[in-house]
Amino acid sequence: MTSASNTQLLTHATVATCASGASDAELIEDGAVLIENGEIRWVGTSVEATSEFAQCSLPTSSCSGRLLTPGLIDCHTHLVYGGDRSIEFEQRLMGKSYEEIARAGGGIVSSVQATRAASAHELMQTALHRLDALLASGVTTVEIKSGYGLDLDTEARCLTVARKLSEHRPISVATTYLGAHALPPEFTNDREGYVDFVVNQALPEIADRGLADAVDGFCEGIAFSTQEIARVFEKARALGIPIKLHAEQLSNLGGAKLAASFGALSADHLEYLDEEGVVAMAEGGTVAVLLPGAFYYLRETRKPPVTLLREHGVPIAIATDLNPGSSPVHSLIATMNMACVLFELTPNEVLRGVTVAAAQALGLRDRGQIKPGLRADLALWSTTAPVGLCYPLGHAPCQAVWFAGDLVRGQLP
Repeated sequence: MTSASNTQLLTHATVATCASGASDAELIEDGAVLIENGEIRWVGTSVEATSEFAQCSLPTSSCSGRLLTPGLIDCHTHLVYGGDRSIEFEQRLMGKSYEEIARAGGGIVSSVQATRAASAHELMQTALHRLDALLASGVTTVEIKSGYGLDLDTEARCLTVARKLSEHRPISVATTYLGAHALPPEFTNDREGYVDFVVNQALPEIADRGLADAVDGFCEGIAFSTQEIARVFEKARALGIPIKLHAEQLSNLGGAKLAASFGALSADHLEYLDEEGVVAMAEGGTVAVLLPGAFYYLRETRKPPVTLLREHGVPIAIATDLNPGSSPVHSLIATMNMACVLFELTPNEVLRGVTVAAAQALGLRDRGQIKPGLRADLALWSTTAPVGLCYPLGHAPCQAVWFAGDLVRGQLP
């Protein structure tokens, strides 16, 4: 069936394929996976593998019953930025809200100043430090948004740095242009002027330089209205770039419904999402990306409508939202625990949320499942069931990681 060149047969694993549209992890007990030339070629049981490949003399490794999953996907991060906003953490502990801090000149705008002052080298070094923490959580694909430059030069610098991270680490990077994140200081009294700049100057230049796989925005009272976001989305659609949206985090402005009407890949946060928005997302094929880290750090009490999302069949993804202010969370495994405890998702739902649903949120069809023909991005865990990934907090039981078929982290038992 195949040669031994660039091939490895993994046997005696509990394989979580995440391969169907069901809500569970699709476990194969005593499973086996054949990797060849960076792809998954065959999936079945170890008994079937013994029969199927008896004459092939394949390099074979036992996983000793451990859980084997797709490589994890962090589908919402702001990983490239300058500066530090720990002072805001203390301010929130003293009772100030996210909105109060933002309106007083903190929040995103304070990160803009630090990011503009940072060189590409400085941004690269700090981003690699954060990325290494995610890699320890079994992450093989990460989405990285801009949005802390808000001028063309800094936004392009951040996106370029994000692209280059894959030259230094075994990681796939998807980049997202988030120009409509906040008003920069130079446009404080000219909202229309800044939206004009994003639509007519920055976005076309970013697209022409091939720096963005998607376009995002922040639709909120402290950010941009649905009308302003619609202008950005119309331009993105004209340029052929997929869209995403920060929506319904602090209030319900109808952002998710707007995003779904444009066929958005995802709408993210969604604490204030109503049933009308859920229905629109279901009809538009838009993934719900839940971000429990931001919910936790901002001490929110309004939870995303998980029951409605389930009832209407909207895929639910989970991500760290790694950023300097509202979610300085560097572990996708910790985020999985938060999603269970804070949002009452099941371990199976959460595993699907950081694999197949996260891939869908990025428009990636070649990963997120253990299925023949897909990338051999895999993670082996020192547990035997998905609950073992979500139960401990602050512990990443990742034993080994394969990236495009190569063992890049850890070792087999």
